Amino acid sequence: MVKVFAFLTKKQGLETQAFIDYYEKNHVPLVCSLAPPPIVYKRNFLVRGDALNMEDSSIDFDVITELVFPDRESFHAWGALLFAPSNGDAIAKDEENFLERSRTRAYVVEEHVTTSG
Repeated sequence: MVKVFAFLTKKQGLETQAFIDYYEKNHVPLVCSLAPPPIVYKRNFLVRGDALNMEDSSIDFDVITELVFPDRESFHAWGALLFAPSNGDAIAKDEENFLERSRTRAYVVEEHVTTSG
């Protein structure tokens, strides 16, 4: 299994709810129309100002997008479809509407789970 976390930053001046709405109602459907969705395609939006947060100024992203694939081959095949010249241009153009693309970071992660029992 390959799991990727992408840390994305909303476009300056865009309100948080407008960012979430655009991502969910426009960008996600676009991505899913260009390539089959991975096993998991999840967005985790930061809730700024929550009493439980341990915030500081180093938190410079607004959403953590989680992508899970069965293996690296599947990940590469998905990326090849999504970022083929015509599709990649559509993705980039759409991202300009709601993201600070230059601040996008993505990392492969290794998951360790603790369960009760």
